Amino acid sequence: MTGRSAAPAVRVVLTDDQPLVRTALRMVIAEVPDLEVVGEAGNGAEAVELAASLRPDVIVMDLRMPGTDGIEATRTITAEPGPSRVLVLTTFDDDDHVYGALRAGASGFLVKDMGLDEILAAIRVVAAGDALIAPSVTRRLIKDLAGRSAPGTQRRELTAVTEREREVLTLIGGGLSNTEIAERLSISVATAKTYVTRLLAKLDARDRVQLVIIAYETGLVTVDRPAGPPGRPATVPRTRRDHTIR
Repeated sequence: MTGRSAAPAVRVVLTDDQPLVRTALRMVIAEVPDLEVVGEAGNGAEAVELAASLRPDVIVMDLRMPGTDGIEATRTITAEPGPSRVLVLTTFDDDDHVYGALRAGASGFLVKDMGLDEILAAIRVVAAGDALIAPSVTRRLIKDLAGRSAPGTQRRELTAVTEREREVLTLIGGGLSNTEIAERLSISVATAKTYVTRLLAKLDARDRVQLVIIAYETGLVTVDRPAGPPGRPATVPRTRRDHTIR
């Protein structure tokens, strides 16, 4: 009787201009069976080349690097069909870089002072198609996104979105999970998931992080107007140790 074959390891490329950072991550990843480092890059240009040649599942990306930085590399990588998913790992010293990275298509954002186990977990989350933001940057990021638009872009219109979908998008912008959305709107979790799926398709959003950005860019959620349909109590985005956006 043959046993069930193990799932293939998540293929990872490490991108950082500091060799010590790459070495530390590579050594930790080597100790777990479900992750595998298939390449390393010292700058954004090298990461773009490795993304094209190796087609890794996840690229762990620093932001500030010589030459092509992490934001431009992320934008190039995620513009390709069937792209690798990008998990940003940075010191988070510049709000504009955070906002730019997520707009460029990053599916996760972590700071380097997080534990190595948390970083490994984040790689798995992003590889599975979810999105993740480090709890220590969630509130700061949400405030920075509020009411902002990228330079030279027009305010996004939600003409194809129904009123109920607008409510769901507003709650997503407030950081609510599908379970919390279901409770707030008195619908089933399955129905909430269906609305999220529709929003991803209608708004051409890669993942939930992109929906959060859209909620702020369209003005559905602002600092002065927290998430929550009229007549219902507002919910401020919560900060949790494992703040996975699901």
